[in-house]
Amino acid sequence: MFTCKIFHTNSLSDDKDQTSVKFGVLFSDDRCANIFEALVGTLKAAKKQKIIDFQGELLLQGVHDDVDVVLLKE
Repeated sequence: MFTCKIFHTNSLSDDKDQTSVKFGVLFSDDRCANIFEALVGTLKAAKKQKIIDFQGELLLQGVHDDVDVVLLKE
C-alpha cells in the first residue's frame, strides 16, 4: 500500500512500536500532495477504516501541523 510507504519514509517509531508522522510533514511532502490531492479527505477515510488514527475529526494545515497521525495497520 503506497500510503504506508509514505508513512515509513516520513515517520518516527515510538516506544510502543507505533509508526507515526506529524500532519504538517505529510501535508508538506510533495509526493503525498501530488498523489492525494484531497489529503484531508483521504486521512479521514483511512481513520474511519481504522488504518490510521489521530486526535479529532478533521486536520487542517497550520492549526494541526503538530498532530501525530499513527499508522495502525499496513
